[in-house]
Amino acid sequence: MNILLLGSGGREHALAWKIAASPLLTKLYAAPGNPGIGAEAELVKLDIADHAAVAAFCREKIDLVVVGPEGPLVAGIADDLRAENIRVFGPSKAAARLEGSKGFTKDLCARYNIPTAAYGRFGDLASAKAYVEKMGAPIVIKADGLAAGKGVTVAMTMDEAQAALASCFDGSFGAAGAEVVIEEFMTGEEASFFCLCDGTTALPFGTAQDHKRVGDGDVGPNTGGMGAYSPAPVMTPDMIERTMREIIEPTMRGMADLGAPFAGILFAGLMITENGPKLIEYNTRFGDPECQVLMMRLKDDLLVLLNAAVDGQLAHTSVRWRDEAALTVVMAARGYPGTPEKGSVIRGVEDAAGEGVQIFHAGTAINGGALVANGGRVLNVTATGATVGEAQARAYAALDRIDWPDGFCRRDIGWQAVAREQAG
Repeated sequence: MNILLLGSGGREHALAWKIAASPLLTKLYAAPGNPGIGAEAELVKLDIADHAAVAAFCREKIDLVVVGPEGPLVAGIADDLRAENIRVFGPSKAAARLEGSKGFTKDLCARYNIPTAAYGRFGDLASAKAYVEKMGAPIVIKADGLAAGKGVTVAMTMDEAQAALASCFDGSFGAAGAEVVIEEFMTGEEASFFCLCDGTTALPFGTAQDHKRVGDGDVGPNTGGMGAYSPAPVMTPDMIERTMREIIEPTMRGMADLGAPFAGILFAGLMITENGPKLIEYNTRFGDPECQVLMMRLKDDLLVLLNAAVDGQLAHTSVRWRDEAALTVVMAARGYPGTPEKGSVIRGVEDAAGEGVQIFHAGTAINGGALVANGGRVLNVTATGATVGEAQARAYAALDRIDWPDGFCRRDIGWQAVAREQAG
């Protein structure tokens, strides 16, 4: 099969690495890709926001398009490709509303009795402020639309809540912040849960935990994710069964009822409370950096699974995982999650990879023959081990072989699982 992979981040490098290992693959193309993806695929200069250009490239030669990021999905690229009889892995524009509008998802939860935080939706600052004053802090403020993982504030004080509302309505997140969702603050342990979906069947596809805050000890501003590990110990077989029954299955039914059956990857951000799992939010694509740890653990041929999802055959499909744990640490450029400093030279990446260790490229570029930082999150140092602790030690040992003075990382990725193992 000839495959076109859309995207340019660490998630897409992990997907490219896994797709490249498939015996079904004839040729892998990626647009726009990055230097790491370029080692696995032929890079194509395509603007992935230009759906007609993507479709024109695909005609006659591409058997399947795999869409990595959420932007093109929410903009309807899957519909536009299917209209040209091009097979694509990823949800329709109508189904991608599960990520594209937090308010849409909250209303679906209310309609189908899916456990989630109590909430309100607001399109103006005055009514949003009044609701916050009525509810009090701590409280959660979310820009309704896509904000690259940065549109959520967990406000512990009223001042933080008012500042978050002001930044949404003053245009900090563009159109994404024109409406806000305000939620009750939930307590518990967060987990990421993935399902491979074909419109009818949802197949559990791994668990992970990520680290959103920029600093060690979970302090500082939220980011797109500073690291992750899989599996998530809190997601026991019983908790997975409850999540499927109480959250995923009603969502699949609800989307079908709305005429927007969900096919692709459904990524549920969960809070595991004393009363069981509650939905924080949905994403309609693989997590980044969660995808990196899932791909390290996936035993099966990813391309076989993606084809089964596209062809509506998941009812007859199973997924196998390696027993090992996997952990990834994000190396970010100085300034992230604010304005990152670009252009600094990175050395030693080849030396860092080894047995059980993969370095996935996120925001990298080649400049004058040297590998340089070209984004906020730049590299994902990813390792496997018999335990999360072993994977953690292996990842940090590899990371310390990379020579990049202008980069930084958290030094405590996986701390919850490692503490559990040590208490064990």
